[in-house]
Amino acid sequence: MFPPEERLYLCYVDESGDGQTVHPSTPEAPPVMVIGGIIVEESALRSLTWDFIALKKQFRPTLRNAVKLSEVIRTEIKGSNVRAHLRNGNRNQVRLAHGLIDKLLTALERHDCRVLAKICVKQDGVANAEDAMYGASVASLCAHFEDFLAGREECGVVILDSRTKSKNVDNVHCVTTRKLRAGGDLMPHVAESPVFGHSDSHIGLQIADLLISAVLFPAACATYAEDLTWNTHCHPAYAAIRERHCPRVGELQHRYRTVTGKWTGGVVVSDRRRGRSAAELFRGAVPAPVPTGLIPAQQQPATPAAVDS
Repeated sequence: MFPPEERLYLCYVDESGDGQTVHPSTPEAPPVMVIGGIIVEESALRSLTWDFIALKKQFRPTLRNAVKLSEVIRTEIKGSNVRAHLRNGNRNQVRLAHGLIDKLLTALERHDCRVLAKICVKQDGVANAEDAMYGASVASLCAHFEDFLAGREECGVVILDSRTKSKNVDNVHCVTTRKLRAGGDLMPHVAESPVFGHSDSHIGLQIADLLISAVLFPAACATYAEDLTWNTHCHPAYAAIRERHCPRVGELQHRYRTVTGKWTGGVVVSDRRRGRSAAELFRGAVPAPVPTGLIPAQQQPATPAAVDS
């Protein structure tokens, strides 16, 4: 247990997209790769978790009849399904998808969460080193998380969505070496090199997945690759995600100035196509009205039927 005066922050990280080459011969290749997630204070995690469970039950009514809590936790609302509703759904399904995102952001705002992300916009027809992109992005996110923690004189832990063992190990060595280098720890407030979890057992990773794959990934496709009309990930419906939801994501960023005075952190974009900045993701968007009713605070059910034995 941490002393009452000390706080622990958790940074849950997931990704959407991969390193496939963007070319008309492979229309399913994602034009962007997004790695990012949320920062939440440990003391707020329980309440955020129950809010998200309530959100799951609202958008998956069958979960209301679940006998075991583990069934609700394991059942994920994937960002790919939300995107499918926006692309191919009827009016009610589109409204449902936007409503889900609205209430997800409301939960993050309510619990004072912060957003970090790295968006890699791939150059057309050029092969990509996916592991290098992912590893460099994780190191960058950890550096931004370190600044967040240092400003509060607190410590934190990064939890990555587990991939394969080889990818897991290789993609955190860059952080480990920065912490153990002879010249001193570059991330002293990040308590350990990133650890790994499975999304079907960690609600924090599910929230990160939904934010990254249902909001930032499609919004980035609509912003930085809107001209690739042959690409399956560049759908006109995704522009509505940017216009409606990105202003609120922008308010959740952890942004700060470096020693040289440059702004960084939050949602960082590396655009190899046209060299555009993250400002394009938020420029010109008009915030939609924030839902008037916050998700009610949830308490762990006392009835035995709602929890695992």
